[in-house]
Amino acid sequence: MPANTFIHIKSAKFPTLPGEDEELVNEGTYGKALAHYLQAELAKRSYDVPFVCCEDWGWWVEIKGQPFVLGICVYCSFELAETEELCVTVSMEPGRRWSWRRFGFIDTSARVGQLNTDLREIFEVDSEVEILGFPETYPLE
Repeated sequence: MPANTFIHIKSAKFPTLPGEDEELVNEGTYGKALAHYLQAELAKRSYDVPFVCCEDWGWWVEIKGQPFVLGICVYCSFELAETEELCVTVSMEPGRRWSWRRFGFIDTSARVGQLNTDLREIFEVDSEVEILGFPETYPLE
């Protein structure tokens, strides 16, 4: 199974939210609006998405109910107000991985692949979101 790519988007739909600056671990790591949007859209697709939180690199969208830790990483351009560019990626690579919790190997391919597909579909059907590409490397530098 191919590695995860980033989904690079552009949209005015995900601005910096009021009060978001106070939640940031590091300056310029916005993306709360997109994280909440994904939380709602993934819940519509029967994912258990209990919370989003700010990390030192961006925003984390937690996905529960999986046999391994899984989430969506949300990143933004440091010039978000001007560029309106953000990107997301699934936190876990597809493939066979060791699980200490299960003390054995688990194959993440099907679940990670489905989450990647669902993310693409969420953005593709939203007319307010322009998909700029699916790069293998971080696109916001």
